[in-house]
Amino acid sequence: MKKKKILLFGTFDVLHPGHTALFKQARRYGDKLTIILARDRTIKEIKKHMPVYGERARKRALEKSGLVDHVVLGSLQDKYRAINKIKPDIICLGYDQTNFVGALEEKIKSFKLSTRIVRLKPFKPHLYKSTILTRYVRHQIHTRERRGGKTQ
Repeated sequence: MKKKKILLFGTFDVLHPGHTALFKQARRYGDKLTIILARDRTIKEIKKHMPVYGERARKRALEKSGLVDHVVLGSLQDKYRAINKIKPDIICLGYDQTNFVGALEEKIKSFKLSTRIVRLKPFKPHLYKSTILTRYVRHQIHTRERRGGKTQ
């Protein structure tokens, strides 16, 4: 029996329980979960700041988490390239994901795929919204640096 492939895009800068819930939700739709990880340069262009952790560190953290099957760094040239290469059965979108979503259905059709798009539900967004946690981690790092402490 063919395994269903799931694709999930994201930054995943500071991993938190909201991400864990997202990965678990996505897994309900198939057997193999692949993450397309946003590149540092893409994050800078979209969010107007660099991530706390660089793309290689974020990739390693996801791989070590045991929550996903495969992690691929996104393309800097064509944000949809991975879809055509992986040919997922399902693309899961975060509840608040808006970047590169507008043309997604058209791109899938242009690749002659029958990939289904699913919008996932939030998990305690008032506690686990990435932007809030990222600000907190940045503050902690900055405070440690001012005191002469080491950062990870």
